[in-house]
Amino acid sequence: MTTAAAPLQGLIAELRTAGGLAHKRDIAAVAARLGVGGDGDIPVGDDCAAIPDGDGHLLLAAEGFVSGFVAGDPWFAGYCGVMVNLSDVAAMGGRPLAVVDILWAETEAAAGPILDGLRSAAATYGLPVVGGHSNLRSASNQFGAAILGRAKALITSFDAQPGDRLVFAVDLRGRFREPDAYWDASTGRPSDRLRGDLEILPQLAEAGLVRAGKDISMAGFVGTALMLLECSGVGATLDLEAIPRPETAPLARWLKAFPSFGFVLAVRPDKASEVLARFEDRGIAAAEAGEVIRPPELHLRLGDEQAIFWNLAASPLIGCGPRPEPLHA
Repeated sequence: MTTAAAPLQGLIAELRTAGGLAHKRDIAAVAARLGVGGDGDIPVGDDCAAIPDGDGHLLLAAEGFVSGFVAGDPWFAGYCGVMVNLSDVAAMGGRPLAVVDILWAETEAAAGPILDGLRSAAATYGLPVVGGHSNLRSASNQFGAAILGRAKALITSFDAQPGDRLVFAVDLRGRFREPDAYWDASTGRPSDRLRGDLEILPQLAEAGLVRAGKDISMAGFVGTALMLLECSGVGATLDLEAIPRPETAPLARWLKAFPSFGFVLAVRPDKASEVLARFEDRGIAAAEAGEVIRPPELHLRLGDEQAIFWNLAASPLIGCGPRPEPLHA
């Protein structure tokens, strides 16, 4: 292994200590306490709970938002209650059915911007709000939402195989919501276009073109890929400069970004060109940026330099990967 130059090592250090990745490490403690993981009848570690139902699956997704985000941008927090959950449902090859909210607010006035954002997103994406939990006499403002969806064919986090290509697809027609890491390509955009873009994912699933996938979350591009690899019990090499990126976005900031439309997909080599074409036909930037390998390690490449970002065998991230095989005498 070639020793990486300082620029890559510095970038690795910055990505490993990013707040979004730290939040994902909390999943391992919660999963262990609940006694759940990736090996149950309904695996935990996917973007949604996939519940077998007839000839398909019901999908149940939930998102809660940190108090600083709710306080600093309450309207967008409400909007994200729909938008982020929709990405989770799409990432698993599903279509949404309905949303419920979970709201604690100090007063009705404090709840107003949050609910306005939720209502705006529900209208934009054509999703009914069918209930939830509300408390307007709380000591602080907190918000979450859950969405029910349905998939005819699943994209999961558990099926990536060595040799698969890692395809990143992201809508670059947006902007950062300064000063945060949120890349907003949703608010103010045409509803029909946003709904049609999300429809790409279930169509890919139903055509059998995608093996595994996740939506790009607060863990950023590298962290989300790492979660996918952990669930599948594999590793990957990832070319950071091949990931689609806005021309004006510095690489380090972009790799930590949370895009409103962004996915990482594990695709068989013979299916990659068709997957890329499906996104490109709708103006979504997409590119092959990595390859799945057998050892559970994520290697990052920057120019001519390469280094290990994470060894999942030594240090799991979310604790939802395959359990080690028992040792026999």
